[in-house]
Amino acid sequence: DPTEAALIVAAEKAKFDATVSLVKEFPFDSQRMLMSVVVKDQSGKHQVFTKGAPDALFALCTEYREKGRSTKLTPAILATLRGLTFAGLVGMHDPPRPEVRATLKKCRMAGIRVIMVTGDHALTALAIAREIELVGKEARAVTGTELKAMSDDELADVVSRVNVFARVSPECKLRLVRTLRRLGDVVAMTGDGINDAPALKEADIGVSMGQCGTEVAREASALVLQDDNFATIVKAIEEGRGIYDNIRKFIRYLLSCNVGELLAVFVAMAVGLPLPLRPMQILWVNLVTDGLPAMALGVDSADKNVMLRQPRSPQEGVFSRGLARRILTHGTLIGLSTALVFAASLTTRQCLATAQTMAFATLVLCQLLHVFDCRSETMGVEEKGLSTNPLLLGAVISSAGLLLASIYWPFLRDLFGNVSLGGAAWGVVTLALGCLPLIIGVRRLLAHWAA
Repeated sequence: DPTEAALIVAAEKAKFDATVSLVKEFPFDSQRMLMSVVVKDQSGKHQVFTKGAPDALFALCTEYREKGRSTKLTPAILATLRGLTFAGLVGMHDPPRPEVRATLKKCRMAGIRVIMVTGDHALTALAIAREIELVGKEARAVTGTELKAMSDDELADVVSRVNVFARVSPECKLRLVRTLRRLGDVVAMTGDGINDAPALKEADIGVSMGQCGTEVAREASALVLQDDNFATIVKAIEEGRGIYDNIRKFIRYLLSCNVGELLAVFVAMAVGLPLPLRPMQILWVNLVTDGLPAMALGVDSADKNVMLRQPRSPQEGVFSRGLARRILTHGTLIGLSTALVFAASLTTRQCLATAQTMAFATLVLCQLLHVFDCRSETMGVEEKGLSTNPLLLGAVISSAGLLLASIYWPFLRDLFGNVSLGGAAWGVVTLALGCLPLIIGVRRLLAHWAA
C-alpha cells in the first residue's frame, strides 16, 4: 500500500527501527476509520501499530510520545481511552490529476452535477474541492454525523444545495444515492471498497475502480474504470451521447429514404401513372444506396457541441425532439422530387424506360444528398464538414459510381431495365436535386430566426 510504504520511509528517516514481522492485520474499516497491525520486533515483543483518522485515533490514546518519552494525556481524553500512545501526525499530499479541473468544467457545460462523497475530514474535502474548482470559497461540507441526524426531507433539501459530503459511512452513501434518485436525478456512483457495494448496486450506474477496487465492488458495478480516472467517466458520457446520436442518424436516414420510395410510388399510382420504379431498382436502392451510407453514419464522429447539451430525459423516445417530423418532411421531399421528375419525363413524351431511369437516378441522388443533412440535428453541412467522415464520403462516392454503372454499363443497364441518359435528362434530374438543399436551407434559416 503506497500510504504504508510512505509511513515506513518516514519512520526510518526519524531513526525509528521498523524491522518487525507481521503477526496479524486488521484492515481499514469505514466504521472504525482505522487500520491496525500486530507486529513482533527482533526481541520478541509484540506491539500494535494503528493508522487512521486523527479524531478516531485520539479517542483511543492514553499517552503521547515526545522526545522519546511517553506523557499522559489530559483527563478529558483519558475518559475514553484504550491504551494507545499517540506517536504523531503525518501529512500527505495527494494532488488531483491535472485534467480534473477541465473535466469538471466540461461536466458543468453538459448539465452534469458532480458531488464529492468522501471518508476524509471535512476540511480536507473542502480544500480539495476548492482546488479543483468544484465549489467556491463560501461552500460548506456536510459530515456523515450531520447527515445521519437529518430527516429524509431535510436531506433532500441539503443534497440539492451541497456538493461536498465528508466523513461519510457506506450507509450514508446509500442514503444519498436513494435521495438523489427520489429527486429524479440519474445517479452514477463511484466506489472501490467492499462496503461501497450496496450504493453501487442502488445507483443507476455503479462505477468501480479497476486498479484499486475490490472484487466485490467490481461485481456490484455496471462499469469498471481500468485507469481509475474520473476523466474517463466523462469521456464515456461523451462517447455515449455520440453513439445515441448515430443511432438517431441511422434511423432518420433509412426511414426518410423509405418514406421517399413509398411516396413516389403512391403519388404516381394516385394520378394514374405507371410505376416510377422497377422492382430491381427498388432492391438496388435498399441494398446499396441505403445500406452503405447508413453504415457509415453509424460510426460518424460526434458533434462538437455534444457536451454543451443538457442531459436528455430517460423517458425520452428515440423519435422525440422532432425526429419523426424530420423523417416525414425530408421523405416527402425525396418522394415528390422523384415523382415530379418521372411525371415531367412522361409529359415530354419520353419512353417509360427513360422516365423510370430518370426517377431512379433522382431517388438515389436525393438520398445521397440527404445523408449529409442527417449527420447532425443542430449543425449544418458546412459546420460539420464533408471530410470529417471519410467512410461516409467513400460510401456516397461508391454509391454514385454504382448508379452510373447501372445506367451506362450494358450488363447492369440491361439487368435493371435502364437506358442511357443524355444531357437534357440529367439537367432535369439536377434541377430536382437543387430544390432539396434549397428547401432544407430555408427551413434551417426559419428555425434559426424562430429561436
